[in-house]
Amino acid sequence: MFFERHEGGERSLLVHSEMAEESEREDVHEFKELAAASKITVLDLITVKNKKVNPRYFISSGKVQQIKEYVKSLNVELVLFNHALYPGQEKNLEAEFQCRVVDRIGLILDIFAQRARTHEGKLQVELAQLEHLSTRLIRGWTHLERQKGGLGLRGPGETQLEVDRRLIRIRIKSINKKLEKVRKQRSLTRRSRQRAGMPSVSIVGYTNAGKSTLFNAITAAGVYVQDQLFATLDTTLRKLNIPELGSVIVADTVGFIRHLPHQLVKAFQATLEESSEADLLIHVVDCTSEERDDNIVQVRNVLKEISAEKTAELLVYNKIDQLPDITPGIDRDEFGVPQRVWVSSLTGSGLDLLIKAIAERLTKNIIHTTITLDHSQGRLRSQLYALDVILSEHVCDNGSISLEVRMPADKFHQLLKNEPSEQVNAGKKI
Repeated sequence: MFFERHEGGERSLLVHSEMAEESEREDVHEFKELAAASKITVLDLITVKNKKVNPRYFISSGKVQQIKEYVKSLNVELVLFNHALYPGQEKNLEAEFQCRVVDRIGLILDIFAQRARTHEGKLQVELAQLEHLSTRLIRGWTHLERQKGGLGLRGPGETQLEVDRRLIRIRIKSINKKLEKVRKQRSLTRRSRQRAGMPSVSIVGYTNAGKSTLFNAITAAGVYVQDQLFATLDTTLRKLNIPELGSVIVADTVGFIRHLPHQLVKAFQATLEESSEADLLIHVVDCTSEERDDNIVQVRNVLKEISAEKTAELLVYNKIDQLPDITPGIDRDEFGVPQRVWVSSLTGSGLDLLIKAIAERLTKNIIHTTITLDHSQGRLRSQLYALDVILSEHVCDNGSISLEVRMPADKFHQLLKNEPSEQVNAGKKI
């Protein structure tokens, strides 16, 4: 990578700010989990009440001096803030503490850098890192004078800062081109699945809600599972056969988190498109979490950012094995449509109900019927075969052709609207 992550194991101090505005608050427990996931050595956690943000240091000058003494006495190498800091604030804090300072965004980016395994995942993480780094270059190069040109090139040349910014812009442009190819390839694959009438389901949810465990349980995929934040980074696709529905493509995606860095959302656009283009979102929720309701809101905020807020959603309340009074079940709305399913992906309890709920939600978008065509409609028959949606064919005594088809309802009606209604005999839905 252009921007390699620092090696883990640094002696670190965590600083958590209790903000006055509820919308700006972060979870201290989640902060500890993020720190643990980054494989650093945490020496201590300091909690600061921050009624008003100091534009120079983010926290008050008095707290800066207290932390400065603490950093010196413990020989701290890294100070982590559980909040987004401006580049100038990071620079000023580093000057005071005489060690590296990393904010919440930098911490999450570091974890992603550790977890990326595929070439695409590494490109996406590097792009997010470069976008983040480009605003912070001034910290490292303020001491440099302007370079002078050589023979025949007298006069002011580029500063080291300008050189680095130019190199970063070139690298970002290169990565975006590569990721654009990935997006086009994914788009072609999705169109191929849509032509085949194969619905897609995307598993989304807050990080560490049990998405990958659920994905493995219903598809036997065997993807990496670990009780830690952002254990899954690279999207995995598997085919799932559902009785009376057929094949469905299921995608396991990266977990979301409150205040997910915009750089990551932008960089992972190609991956997150699996969710925005899905027919159904399986929104996995850790029902044991005290922040359960707020986590649902945070996930939906990210879904809105990737234009997936209008996609049909099925809530899956996971980990019921940890709650003694909860049993597997399906919660339906007033029309009988499944809205929530209570399961344990670890024990498998309730997964049969989940499959049933998925089938019910998807069959509304799938039509399974028979149509009868006359001899002049060979073109329509060819189109249906090209889409690979014909299940069986039967030649009638009068020479007409009876076709059993199963395909997305919108595609079905789109094809038939160009045909004379008196020439197409659509049978009952099967």
